[in-house]
Amino acid sequence: MLNALLRFEHRLTSVVTGLALALLALASCLGFYQVLARFVFENPSDWTEVATRTSLIWMVYFGMVATFREGALVSVDVLYRLCTGRARVVLEGLITLVTLVFLVVVAWAGFEVTWRIRFQNLAGMGISISWAYLAVPLGACFSMLAVIAHFFDPQRSELESAQ
Repeated sequence: MLNALLRFEHRLTSVVTGLALALLALASCLGFYQVLARFVFENPSDWTEVATRTSLIWMVYFGMVATFREGALVSVDVLYRLCTGRARVVLEGLITLVTLVFLVVVAWAGFEVTWRIRFQNLAGMGISISWAYLAVPLGACFSMLAVIAHFFDPQRSELESAQ
């Protein structure tokens, strides 16, 4: 069961990370187009700023999944380094629990906000602003799976190589 969960999580995290990278590339291209349209063609685009911002929001929340999976968030690792054996396992369990509670709150609030603003439109694009806000709960839900996977199969390359 755990191996199946870890395989599913690995595939999901790979796809979500690939999407985050594609969204970063898209935001870069949209920003470049916006500069060209405004300063070279002297015909500013009214939708590229909103599209760039939306793609960056999605990129951050999807990139967060890979960050949680790798355990690469900024942390104070003094306590982690001081703990060994059972104390370290308890510390990791506590960190996992607190992180999951935080992500549940973010997902819940994200779904609430996404649902409440579904009738508002993104300026210049004519689509529901909910599509932009949906990144928050989806990113949080995918991150929950990554946090659980990290607990059972930790990836600590940045912590071990830190000085």
